[in-house]
Amino acid sequence: MSSGGRISRTARIATTYFVVWVLLAAGLALLYPSTFVPILDYVTPLLGLIMLGMGLTLQPEDFRRLVDRPVDVGIGAVTQWLAMPLAAYALYLSFDLPDAIGVGLILVGAAPGGTASNVMTYLGRGDVALSVAITTVTTLAAPVVMPAWTLFILGEGIDVTFAEMFTSIVQIVIIPVVAGFTLRYLLDRYAPRAAEVGLDVFPVVSVAAIVAIVAGVVGANVENILTAGAFVLAAVVLHNALGLGIGYGVGSATGMTEDRRRTNAFEVGLQNSGLAVALATSLFEPAAALVPALFSVWHNVTGPALASYFTWSDSKATAEGTPVAGGD
Repeated sequence: MSSGGRISRTARIATTYFVVWVLLAAGLALLYPSTFVPILDYVTPLLGLIMLGMGLTLQPEDFRRLVDRPVDVGIGAVTQWLAMPLAAYALYLSFDLPDAIGVGLILVGAAPGGTASNVMTYLGRGDVALSVAITTVTTLAAPVVMPAWTLFILGEGIDVTFAEMFTSIVQIVIIPVVAGFTLRYLLDRYAPRAAEVGLDVFPVVSVAAIVAIVAGVVGANVENILTAGAFVLAAVVLHNALGLGIGYGVGSATGMTEDRRRTNAFEVGLQNSGLAVALATSLFEPAAALVPALFSVWHNVTGPALASYFTWSDSKATAEGTPVAGGD
């Protein structure tokens, strides 16, 4: 097997069994927390590396889609901007969660879509182009949306300013994404073979970085996890379920085709929890990173499960001779 073939095969294994690596790392961190806690010192550069990889997946055509299909992109982005923060706030109040836990829940709700939504859209036979477009819009808007929602909901309960959050998100997200996009453009133009290798390598790097971040946060919050109780876990599960359900429901209500409804579900329900972890650890207390870490584990269970359900339903529909994703 050629080196390129080995890299591609490694990338497939890394992404296909992503949830396994996350669960394994979380389990090891619970058993040996001191081994993984030092990772928290590197959360920001690790997430920057993940965002660089996301930037590498973007091409000029992705931005043209924002003009070509503004309605569905707008619906997806607005749904995420409204549904997830409001759902987080409702759960925070309903379960009377501690302030630090509430900060983490709000950060997840206000976070943009992550690369997981793009991958799950692909696996679930959704509209990948639409997924990338929505993720791009919500990511670029994150420096404004995340601080705005966090400060609007929590107000004087936190000591962090809008400017501090804005600056952190620009450094962690916008600069690496723009750098990745620029690098991809140059590689496509002058070294296309290197671009192909990069697209195989960076998924592995991103998986490793996310797994490391989850392990670090779990290691630092072992006591919180063991004493968190059912309410915290229920808040994570319900938040994710509400996002997936509302996303699909809004897609249906606005007349989207089936593949775009699926896309909207993944875009709304699967958040960039890694960004929420980075902000929680750099701007707030360690306990604030607990919900984002748990969300990262959980949405990497429900995402593949829902994608599998969609592909199974397509197979069943094909066998019965009925329309599948893409039709009404």
